[in-house]
Amino acid sequence: MGAYILRRLLLIIPTLIGIMVVNFTLTQFVPGGPIEQIAAQVRGEGDVLGNLAGATADSAEQLGGDAGYEGARGLPPEFIAQLEKEFGFDKPPVERFFSMMWNYIRFDFGTSWFRSISVMDLVVEKMPVSITLGLWSTLIAYVISIPLGIRKAVRDGSRFDTWTSGVIIMAYAIPAFLFAVILMVLFAGGSYWQIFPLRGLTSDNFADLSVWGKVKDYAWHAALPVIAATISSFATLTLLTKNSFLDEINKQYVMTARAKGLTERRVLYGHVFRNAMLIVIAGFPAMFLGVFFGSSILIETIFSLDGLGRLGFEAAVQRDYPVIFGTLYVFGLMSLVVGILSDLMYVFVDPRIDFEKRAG
Repeated sequence: MGAYILRRLLLIIPTLIGIMVVNFTLTQFVPGGPIEQIAAQVRGEGDVLGNLAGATADSAEQLGGDAGYEGARGLPPEFIAQLEKEFGFDKPPVERFFSMMWNYIRFDFGTSWFRSISVMDLVVEKMPVSITLGLWSTLIAYVISIPLGIRKAVRDGSRFDTWTSGVIIMAYAIPAFLFAVILMVLFAGGSYWQIFPLRGLTSDNFADLSVWGKVKDYAWHAALPVIAATISSFATLTLLTKNSFLDEINKQYVMTARAKGLTERRVLYGHVFRNAMLIVIAGFPAMFLGVFFGSSILIETIFSLDGLGRLGFEAAVQRDYPVIFGTLYVFGLMSLVVGILSDLMYVFVDPRIDFEKRAG
């Protein structure tokens, strides 16, 4: 197992480099870079993306003469040269890339161009919101889905299995962001019931509340975003649990255990459970990471939560490359490490699994 883990760790290096090369190359051809953003702000035109999306011929003529950047026309060349030097664009792309990777290897992600704060401090600042969505959504999904999936497998084909399957299919079909909008309109928008708050994870007077009051306030604010983020993972995990148990229940060793006189409960939890739950439990790290990053952007935007998803979206709009590449590097590294943790979870649940023999 040690040799297998070592190989997986060594594969992280070329994988990360490949991810960074692809994304760095793509950003060289994307219009509306940071210099265009600042140039548009200097001229009082706001976001350069608005000009790219709906610029008219008249506005293009007002920009003046030609320049190296789409949004920099009409500005002094000295000002543009100063911006290039400040952002490092006076150097060749290859030199910028290798300099960036050398800093990232030392976990030096630099400072945000538009927020005047280090990228790591920015990530740590936004992390609690995303952890709230990812952790609680994953735990709730596991707590509900595993017992429900086992129940559906045991009572396969019954009326209970039929109507719960209908509910699960509906939950799976509804996108998380649409479900979030429905929850917001019904329970937080004021149109129907004003039960939950519309924005933030805590109230303004959170620091003045008692310990129990802080717990209730936190749960009150987090309820709708967490439920919205849970819906799709709940449906997927329930079906995965059911199908996994159905596959194991029909195997020969289960029939042998029944023939020896074991009770159904003993057969289910003494023999079937470990094998059927292998893929479910081992997939916990990957599922947590998927909820953590996958649905966070829209959920955080809808409920006005200041987390990593919204940070990534705003950084992409502003072309804040230190934040984009820094978070991409960190999250890419985390996803690769989580893949190794998932394999270790397989071995922990069932020590009979040997990845070294399979790899060989």
